[in-house]
Amino acid sequence: MQRVRVHAADANGVAQGSSRMLVAEHRPRSLKWFHAGPLLFGDWGTSRLYVLGLAFYYTGHASPLYMTVMAAVMAAVAWAYTIICRCFPEGGGVYTASRLLSPTLSVIGATLLLCDYIVTAALSMVEALHYFDMPHEFVVPVSIVAIIVIGMVNWLGARSAGRFALIIAVVAIVASLLIAVACIPFVWPGLQKITFNPPGIDSWWQRWESLVRIVLALSGIEAVANMTGLMSEPVAKTARRTIWIVLVEVLLLNMIFCLAMNALPGLINQTTPDYIHHEIQGGLKPEQVPEHIRQYRDVGVKLLATEAGGKMLGASFGLYFGVSTALLFGLLLMSAVNTAIMAMVSVQYSMARDAELPRPLTKLNYSGVPWIALVVACILPAGVLLFEADPKSLGELYAIGVVGAICISVFSCAANKALAIKPWERRGLWALAALMAAIEATIIVAKPNATVFAAGLVGAVLAVRWVLKSRAAARAERVEEPEAGWMAELRDKPLKLEPGRPRIMLAARGQDQAEYAVRLAKKRNAILFVIYVRTLRVLDITPGRIPKLDDDRDAQESLGTVMVMGRDAGVPVIPIYVTSTEVTAEILDYTVTFGCDTLIMGKSRRSLFSRKVVGDIVGEVAKQLPDEVSLITRSAGPLSDLSRVFQDEPEQVVKVIREPDEKDHDHDKS
Repeated sequence: MQRVRVHAADANGVAQGSSRMLVAEHRPRSLKWFHAGPLLFGDWGTSRLYVLGLAFYYTGHASPLYMTVMAAVMAAVAWAYTIICRCFPEGGGVYTASRLLSPTLSVIGATLLLCDYIVTAALSMVEALHYFDMPHEFVVPVSIVAIIVIGMVNWLGARSAGRFALIIAVVAIVASLLIAVACIPFVWPGLQKITFNPPGIDSWWQRWESLVRIVLALSGIEAVANMTGLMSEPVAKTARRTIWIVLVEVLLLNMIFCLAMNALPGLINQTTPDYIHHEIQGGLKPEQVPEHIRQYRDVGVKLLATEAGGKMLGASFGLYFGVSTALLFGLLLMSAVNTAIMAMVSVQYSMARDAELPRPLTKLNYSGVPWIALVVACILPAGVLLFEADPKSLGELYAIGVVGAICISVFSCAANKALAIKPWERRGLWALAALMAAIEATIIVAKPNATVFAAGLVGAVLAVRWVLKSRAAARAERVEEPEAGWMAELRDKPLKLEPGRPRIMLAARGQDQAEYAVRLAKKRNAILFVIYVRTLRVLDITPGRIPKLDDDRDAQESLGTVMVMGRDAGVPVIPIYVTSTEVTAEILDYTVTFGCDTLIMGKSRRSLFSRKVVGDIVGEVAKQLPDEVSLITRSAGPLSDLSRVFQDEPEQVVKVIREPDEKDHDHDKS
């Protein structure tokens, strides 16, 4: 983890000829390839849980051939993303890459990515419940409730979700390897059953359309581009290792599973693909196909585990093996739901900060989560499930978003001559962008529901964007921009700190807290430091940049308020802006580094449950704060009794200071 400071401080906390603003950006570049790999697998590798069954459903015993072609496409896309990661080491993806060419194109690309995430959340939740063997009539209501619960957990900003996702992904990789070993006896019979011309797939257009139907195997690759801002240096090398190692696992196991499915007892003698037989010839809807077909189509890997385990060690073991791995894969899919929801929040937050979506989407709750964006991110997939909950139909909605986002991302890099891309690499990117565009065009023509879904969302976002731009232009004509703002206060003239004066650290927000700190600093003739820690998590990071003070209006207002009060009261104030994954550590670090003898913190307004899930920052600070530093914890409120509280206070370091509150039980350090 690197720290970049505008100026340095000596060991006693005295800034040598410093400006009045201290900005510390923490770049948590600790994501090694063996950390990023499981995270990428959690997105990219999850698709096999439904792609394999859909491939056999559409193409029957020709599915290994189609999966082989798709493997070549996946390898080409993986190669392209090694270049994208190299070109955007601070975080890439479609929004960042396309914004360098055109803001409008970036909005379209980001909206298509939103389409992908919306359907990812809906499809993954439905499939998770299928792997849990939930009765079909309960899938939709339980899915909606589960999405809301996941949203409520993320409302608290729980950091354990990322660790849970990593653990589940690693265990799922191990389980997949075990299933692959058990499936080996089925590989040779599966090879023997391959057919090149299954009945009902006769023309080249039908073959091309069948390939396009399983293109959702590409889903998840965009995740690696968004990780580069956290990857260890050199980013290009870390990204290459991450992508290629995961790709080898995905392609190898996909092929083993696909061949094994060709030889399963209930499928080995099939002739016409079930999609042709039941939907094209029989006129059934996707949700009306027989249950035994839905078993392999919707939960194919569970069926493989059951059959392969039974063949290896008996039917009882096979049943147990199938159920246990299904539970694990269900958890992996639910983790993918969580990832998709927070990815939607990140996209909305990025666009809102760039004034492409309404500014309220950037509003943060106490835990540092954009709460309005989170609500929207939960409503959208839940709304989709009200209209469509069949995995096959959701898969058709899925593809248009992921292919469109990849197409725009690759095209943007190929067309941007400012990027350091070799000529032969650029030609390869152009060719891949053309292929992705052809696939996207096919989906638009062949899948009208997907077209309406994506076009409706893109149209709605562009309409909102047009309204915002129009209003901004109108405001610019009527109102002049103020000559001075918060940043003018924060970037005031340099201030020399006097070594002998007491020092106070304020780590609480709100005007009354600022007034309290300024009054106390004036009373003690102290220097007041005020720290604003912007919580930084993997999923909160805006693609292409770590949050900066110039873009953080809440931080500007909070720090600027203290600056103005301090100036009016004649109190020297040093504002500190930090982006970090560890709030407690930063508060302790800066309090001790700058030699503060008093730390002021606000009492938590969160519920007991919230503090248990997220962690009690005040309590953790109290436990670790040095004995020589006093801790003041106080609730937000008027200062009518402030003079009474401190009227007899001597001009010296106070060892125990606490605003009286009989109901509060936060710890003090004295």
